[in-house]
Amino acid sequence: MPEGSGRLERSNAVQLWRAFVPKWAFAPLSGEGAARFGGRWNPLGAPTIYAARELSTAWAEYNQGFVQHPALIAQLQLEDAALADLTDAAVLAELGISENIHRCEWRMEIDRGAVPETYRLRDRLIGQGYDGVVYPSFMSPGGTCVALWRWNAPGAPQLDIIDPDGRLPRTQASWI
Repeated sequence: MPEGSGRLERSNAVQLWRAFVPKWAFAPLSGEGAARFGGRWNPLGAPTIYAARELSTAWAEYNQGFVQHPALIAQLQLEDAALADLTDAAVLAELGISENIHRCEWRMEIDRGAVPETYRLRDRLIGQGYDGVVYPSFMSPGGTCVALWRWNAPGAPQLDIIDPDGRLPRTQASWI
């Protein structure tokens, strides 16, 4: 393992929760919303799945502490992912970064024309073979989130939505 790699290990099945705008119920694994608007762990144009390890954290992150918007909440199963666990002080040390990464003011940096530290770390981690990161929730103290950059492509982790009764629509036609 290269020095500073942050323990690149593939996960067994990981249960995640995702809250998202109901209009996109037909495409819960697209990551296109994050690509359209950018996020803490992805620049514009880079599809990313944001999810949480806890249901309550998914809800808190979705609403960002503001008005309680309608949401679709779904359970996901992630398999064979290499996630850099940035909640682990030893991993942060191995990667040579401080816990200040969790306080990165990414929106302000973009507004100033700078590249946020989280984007630079994302690029570095992708280069080291990581599929995403685990990070502390901003909106739910003690909760953890996952930003996933690669999924459901050859050689990438498998991400599935748990929908045993097939209740999710297959097209956007249900919203017209």
